[in-house]
Amino acid sequence: MEFETIIGLEIHAQLKTQSKIFCSCSTAFGAPPNTNTCPVCLGLPGVLPVLNEKVVEFAIRLGLATNSAINSFSQFARKNYFYPDLPKGYQTSQFDLPIVGKGQIEIEVDGIKKMIGITRIHMEEDAGKLIHDELEPVSHVDLNRTGTPLLEIVSEPDLRSPAEACAYLKKIHAILRYLDICDGNMQEGSFRCDANISLRPYGREEFGTRTELKNMNSFRHVQSAMEYEERRQRDLLLEGEKIVQETLLWNPDKNCTESMRGKEDAHDYRYFPCPDLVPVEISDAWIEEVRASLPELPDQRRVRFTEEYGLPEYDAILLTSDRDVAEYFEEMVRAGAQAKKASNWIMTELMRELKGEALSSCLIKARQLAALLVMVEKNTISGKIAKTVFQAMMESGKDPETIVKEKNLLQVSDTSELLALVREIIAANPGQAEDFRNGKIKLMGFFVGQLMQKTKGKANPGVANELFASELGG
Repeated sequence: MEFETIIGLEIHAQLKTQSKIFCSCSTAFGAPPNTNTCPVCLGLPGVLPVLNEKVVEFAIRLGLATNSAINSFSQFARKNYFYPDLPKGYQTSQFDLPIVGKGQIEIEVDGIKKMIGITRIHMEEDAGKLIHDELEPVSHVDLNRTGTPLLEIVSEPDLRSPAEACAYLKKIHAILRYLDICDGNMQEGSFRCDANISLRPYGREEFGTRTELKNMNSFRHVQSAMEYEERRQRDLLLEGEKIVQETLLWNPDKNCTESMRGKEDAHDYRYFPCPDLVPVEISDAWIEEVRASLPELPDQRRVRFTEEYGLPEYDAILLTSDRDVAEYFEEMVRAGAQAKKASNWIMTELMRELKGEALSSCLIKARQLAALLVMVEKNTISGKIAKTVFQAMMESGKDPETIVKEKNLLQVSDTSELLALVREIIAANPGQAEDFRNGKIKLMGFFVGQLMQKTKGKANPGVANELFASELGG
């Protein structure tokens, strides 16, 4: 029996506001435990929350960027559950009246484009954090994160493979970063994803029993976890076993999922309207004001990169998937680098050296890398020497001109200086010289390579080819 995979994602995006959603406490990451707290976010008796207006604006921005309906009337609700990092015994969220309704975004996997529906986007507060002691059987509670504003983006169950789910996740991540409303840091927990996954026989309309995956703090872990769970459920169904509806944790050390608890349905949370917060009403004028302030989004920039810079679709997609990378590329072009060559260096040399680290950690500024490419274009240095200079730039952050001067790496183009070496190499390799004259023109690479060795890569390749052709009579 063949099965169809059904996946829906719930993404939690921590917003880049200076203060929490219902109080003035700081949202700064890394403060000492339980220092960014107050009676409001701790849920002490007698306090009243006040909604942070910036959270509403950010929700409108994301709704517009995902082609979603902005609801003029929305309401907060209390989501009741009991956990040590939830001091109030409930989470202030939204339920039947969210701020953003139906929407959709386009993803692409293996050259195939597909629209993925968005069910809703709603505002809510984050819970605290449990820190489990590795030496003793105790857990510590840090409530600094309690009350940090979140947007939860709930997809329709339109995703049919882990690859599609990962593409959707990356697209939402890119949109949030372009809007500058979330820093997208998965390691710090400011961008989190829960995946609901189930299988059903092809042709059946009814969904199978789903499980929910948590504890995935990287794109790689998200895809690995869903691939594992897809295999696990298929094996159970083929053996005639039933899928248990439960919440699973991904264990990256063991590369498997582990049961955490039984999965709740919405009615288990006993939602009811929050009595301490008035409904949120949004005017058309405010929506249009926010719409006018939207930046260029990933899809728009991708199209522009192909049209304005003549880049292949592959390059444009890769460069625009990260806002910082896209801006780095454009800064290089403004500084004089050729668009395609700038793209090639970013996608190969730069990304290889970063090894997955954020571009902000790179010592080489865009103008510096552009200057390096201009030096190659002007034959100041060779392409081979450029890679040597690039490595030195990665380590020191110095300008390429400074490194070339310090290491005496200027390209040699003076024919009189190179001619003696060319004749010396021909004299030392009479057999290869004769073979070249008899038609084995591929030996030109051998001769130029010999010259490069003698000049430590500083000989101008074009001049070298001309001199050898002239001296060998070819």
